[in-house]
Amino acid sequence: MTAIRIVVAGEVQGVGYRDWMCEAAQALGVFGWVRNRADGTVEALLAGERDAVQELLRACRRGPRFAKVSDITEYFAEAPEEPGFVRRSAV
Repeated sequence: MTAIRIVVAGEVQGVGYRDWMCEAAQALGVFGWVRNRADGTVEALLAGERDAVQELLRACRRGPRFAKVSDITEYFAEAPEEPGFVRRSAV
């Protein structure tokens, strides 16, 4: 089990990034959450099997069709206690 918190910068709000990430995470069996931040970035907690988390992280670098990801910052994190992958309210 591995867990990371990421902050995705670029044109990532208003392009369906959070909904796309929820679908991608569920398809890979990754759990955690995703939310918009006031500074225009998207923040997410990704947890699960190492290979699945790394695959989702690679996909996040591309994002959905209209996203333009310029940078992803990674942080160590604790896995969430609740199962599933959810879209949280903006911070």
